[in-house]
Amino acid sequence: MSLDQVLAPNVYDAEPIPEAARAEIDRLLMSGDLFRYTAPENAPVALLEREFADLLGTTYALAVSSCSAALFLSLEALGLPKGARVMIPAFTFAAVPSSIVHAGMQPVLCEVGENYRIDTDDFRAKLPGVDAVIISHMRGHTSDMDVIMELCDAAGVPVIEDAAHSLGTTWNGRNIGTIGRVGCFSFQSYKLVNAGEGGILVTDDADLVARAIIMSGAYEHTWKKHSDDGDLHAAVARWQNKLPLYNLRMQNLSAAVIRPQLPEVARRVRDGRANHDYVAAALNGSAWLNVPDPLGPEDRAPDSIQFNLEGFESDAEARAFADAAAARGVKVQVFGLSTDNARAFWNWQFIPGDLPDLPRTRAMLMRACDVRLPARLTQPDLDYIIDALLAAAEDVKGGTLAA
Repeated sequence: MSLDQVLAPNVYDAEPIPEAARAEIDRLLMSGDLFRYTAPENAPVALLEREFADLLGTTYALAVSSCSAALFLSLEALGLPKGARVMIPAFTFAAVPSSIVHAGMQPVLCEVGENYRIDTDDFRAKLPGVDAVIISHMRGHTSDMDVIMELCDAAGVPVIEDAAHSLGTTWNGRNIGTIGRVGCFSFQSYKLVNAGEGGILVTDDADLVARAIIMSGAYEHTWKKHSDDGDLHAAVARWQNKLPLYNLRMQNLSAAVIRPQLPEVARRVRDGRANHDYVAAALNGSAWLNVPDPLGPEDRAPDSIQFNLEGFESDAEARAFADAAAARGVKVQVFGLSTDNARAFWNWQFIPGDLPDLPRTRAMLMRACDVRLPARLTQPDLDYIIDALLAAAEDVKGGTLAA
């Protein structure tokens, strides 16, 4: 290992879990009360749901085992028929089309532009005949939600927001995840709030969340422990014994880890945005690296940075850049060039039928780079990452060239 690699900042460890979680975890371990439905009321998972709904400004929240589970349950709770066509951006994580396939539905892939957001022309062209839409705000980049919602509302097509990377991001001042019919978030360890694994969905639709509660694994009348909301109880009672149970529940230890982190969200958003913008400004000073601008109404909560390689004519040059950065201790993922990358649509070979070509998305993925940039990094950490990336570009392209 080189000295550069030793000195490079660690971008993989999450922030420590707040001390406030320790007493609750100890209590749960002493009692063995890990199942969300054991306690008659106020189990940690139920408390998390209320607190998260309040944080986002929604009526309901349902905590589950993962964001993938939340997406799957959202599709099932919409009551779509088997074989329904669900449009998604072609730049997302493989779990998104997987959730559609698990639900017995057909993913429809939409082109994504050089700014990592949905190509609205392709979206408009493919919307006829689509039964639902999942908008993945991939790596926290928000597509034009004004256009998307206008088109979907006019067509009567429900929108699910995959907000796994977008907790704390707003669009025109409105929380991402609350614009569509339902929003799904992740608590996986690389997200803004870390429980190792876990997910949650939010909605204002009592009937939708009632169906999701039952299918998540609320057997018999355990659903009464979710909330005393009268509309919710009436909706769940209508669906009692009429839906399958998939048992995708969250357990109390996960909730105990998550709840003390919710008050940290605003600070993590602030610090993550400052770190991202500091690095972006430096990278945009190079002719070889470009961080796309956000859309006007978007205020991101980033925990990583994405940038495009400019003027890199061959895949060999792009790989050489990643290798040069790695030699300095900074890992760069070029989405389309890393082996079997789960974010490259041509690797989703589990999708029924032939995969579309999608040349615009493919071209973007072959030069789009990803570097983790957690909110806890210090300015010296950020400077190290900046210097490594700029030097790697200069190694490949033969010297400094101002933008």
